[in-house]
Amino acid sequence: MFSVRTLIRSALLAVLAVFAPVPPVGAATIDTIARQAILIDATTNTVLFEKNADQRMPTSSMSKVMTAYMVFEALRTKRLTLEDTLPVSEHAWRTQGSKMFVELGARIKVEDLIRGMIIQSGNDASIVLAEGLGGSEDAFAKKMTERAHELGMKDSSFVNATGWPDENHYSTCRDLGTLARALIYTYPEHYHYDAEREFTYHGIKQGNRNPLLYRNMGVDGLKTGHTDIAGYGLIASAQRDGRRLILVINGLPSMQARADEPARLIEWGFREFSTYTLLKPGESVDSLPVWLGQAPTVPAVTGDGLVVTMAQEERRGLKVTMQAQVPLPAPVTKGQVVGKLVITAPGFVTREVPLVAAEDVARLGFFGRLGAAGRHALFGGSAH
Repeated sequence: MFSVRTLIRSALLAVLAVFAPVPPVGAATIDTIARQAILIDATTNTVLFEKNADQRMPTSSMSKVMTAYMVFEALRTKRLTLEDTLPVSEHAWRTQGSKMFVELGARIKVEDLIRGMIIQSGNDASIVLAEGLGGSEDAFAKKMTERAHELGMKDSSFVNATGWPDENHYSTCRDLGTLARALIYTYPEHYHYDAEREFTYHGIKQGNRNPLLYRNMGVDGLKTGHTDIAGYGLIASAQRDGRRLILVINGLPSMQARADEPARLIEWGFREFSTYTLLKPGESVDSLPVWLGQAPTVPAVTGDGLVVTMAQEERRGLKVTMQAQVPLPAPVTKGQVVGKLVITAPGFVTREVPLVAAEDVARLGFFGRLGAAGRHALFGGSAH
């Protein structure tokens, strides 16, 4: 029988070493005056920069991204339509802070409420939507927290739909980055509301409060926030040349800082980092031998391909190896994990990428297995 061995392909090392998908922390450096921040390449979900990204913080109106996610989910599942109307309660009408200026007792179209919430940052619009979906704002907020945890936002808790200050209402920059990425990629048909610069309701025109929408830098969302305790914050996303960056920043001292500091960090992210496609979906990395299979080998692939983001100056000194226990015993099923790529570099967290079989390989019949065993006994080495 074959002994278990580890394959290390020097040719693969030569081709992939300069493109290893390791987290590029420490390569390019920058700082920020914000109390908390995280910058993510959304295409590869790579963190480019972070500061206190797991520190719990008040989210202020950035919470409305979670409310929007819940509304978009309801639209997808047909619980709501954009043409439905929802009633304005006294609770929604009396709410303080930023407003859409809904009328008490009126019924307002869902699409108008979405624009009022996202563009005008209307607390009243958010509560109308929450009550329409949850029966009450409290019940809706509980669903917000449950859904957030399902998305992986483990350090988030919502007690209202608006971000109104409460000691039990909080999140982190990392969690809000997870949320922004989920909203953009899960509900692209509704994401366009975040890029709209103004909305008029009840004769009152209000501009989108995201200052980066008015700069020519590819920003198309998502939401500002401010309270005295939290400071000025922003969830922003920008797209250029097929790349998308997401920035979550909070604890800035002024509106001007909220306009300038995010712009500086996003420009830095696009300038200092690049994204590389190492393997396309279904592209073979190597062929692995199969023991007692109807085919002698099976191609090993990365199921979704391999795309990495890294600092341009860090393309040297990286190492990629392929590891697999071979020969693989037949039968082999398409999609079965058959090995892994291991990406390492000094000072970086090791990353492992699964390799899967690209096709089925059936087991030889009885006489085929008998013949293979005889050949192995006579000649050793490969049974094929």
